[in-house]
Amino acid sequence: MPLAQYENFQPFFSVIICTFNRARLLPRALDSVLAQTETSWEAVVVDDGSRDETHAIVRRYADEFPNVRYLYHANRGLSPSRNVGIAAAAGEFVTFLDSDDWYLPEHLATRRALLAANPGIDLLHGGCKIIGNPYVVDKHNPNNMLDLHDLVVGGTFVMPREVAVAVGGFPISYSNDGDLFESMEAAGMKIVRTDIRTYIYDRTTPDSLLHIVADAGYEAIAEYRRLGYWNSPRAHQQPQMGD
Repeated sequence: MPLAQYENFQPFFSVIICTFNRARLLPRALDSVLAQTETSWEAVVVDDGSRDETHAIVRRYADEFPNVRYLYHANRGLSPSRNVGIAAAAGEFVTFLDSDDWYLPEHLATRRALLAANPGIDLLHGGCKIIGNPYVVDKHNPNNMLDLHDLVVGGTFVMPREVAVAVGGFPISYSNDGDLFESMEAAGMKIVRTDIRTYIYDRTTPDSLLHIVADAGYEAIAEYRRLGYWNSPRAHQQPQMGD
């Protein structure tokens, strides 16, 4: 059963927003949730050990809006942070919003309609508009690039909270969303994809995990977590003739 966190309110959606040193971008993400035409939601911000002004910014939202909650833990990475959000969620369904992305106003409303039209659904996903380069490193072959339009994007996932708990949440891996999707698919769970593009996926943020891997490989993620920021090696490369 969903957790009880509110005296007179049971949210339909728990929007889990995991963040690490994204104080400059968090207001855009949070404002997009506040602007939703669907009103039965809570936002659970999981601060993954930020060292910037994240706490102060989220506290201002939480003080004004009782359905905005703030959780903090030492830096662990995206999957553990998402799983903390799932464990703390009070909504019937959990969904996600990366702190450098945002929703269009009808995002949650369209997802609720799709859930109503597909009873017994275990996972709803898809429907993102990509800003910037749509190509990412293939987890099976780092020399190959894949188009995000052809892949699953974890930020778009919507699951019954009970299902998210039962499957153990997101695995700890680079392609955590793809790995979770594949395990649910292999188990024969009911999965529905939508092409209603109301999730805005911003690929222009320099310190996104996908950019860090593209810059310096998987091992660079540990350096980013240690430093608290990403100093892209590309920024220090001398321009070549024809660049």
